[in-house]
Amino acid sequence: MKERFGAAVEWLPFDLHPEYPPDGIPREQLVARYGPDGMARTQAFFGQHELEYNPNPDVVPNTMRALRLTEHARTQGLHEPFHDRLMDAYWTEAQNIGDPEVLRGLAAEVGVEGADDVLATDAYADVVRRATEEAHAVGINGIPAFLLGRRLLVLGAHPKETFEQAFAQLDGDSPGSTPSA
Repeated sequence: MKERFGAAVEWLPFDLHPEYPPDGIPREQLVARYGPDGMARTQAFFGQHELEYNPNPDVVPNTMRALRLTEHARTQGLHEPFHDRLMDAYWTEAQNIGDPEVLRGLAAEVGVEGADDVLATDAYADVVRRATEEAHAVGINGIPAFLLGRRLLVLGAHPKETFEQAFAQLDGDSPGSTPSA
């Protein structure tokens, strides 16, 4: 998509569940909320798109620490590798990315310096909260969410074709073009 449409991807922090306690919630609570069918749909979606999926740890993490540390990594030019490492740790390795020890280890793997200082304070919490508020203001209420061209919102995980259609729609809406039906 980046190459075909000239899209720039910028991951922004979004605190999906600020109500979770710092140590997260037991996975059973998530299964009770969405049911076993919801979890099976997630696993099927991953399989359909040839993505690795490991049933996640027994704890569903509060991700504020991970989001704050990711913003710290951004200041060191390491946002993308740290973000990618967090996703692998959670989705394929079933690591608890709310655990400070796990986060320290992941930060060290990627070369993020100063993780201890960030995790010992509330550094970057204001950045995460502000980005979350801005996301809510444009209609984002879950993840993943994609704001294309700062005017077209795609909520949820979708196949590549959805994004091709969305970019084509944006291209058709550009000044001087005829809008498509």
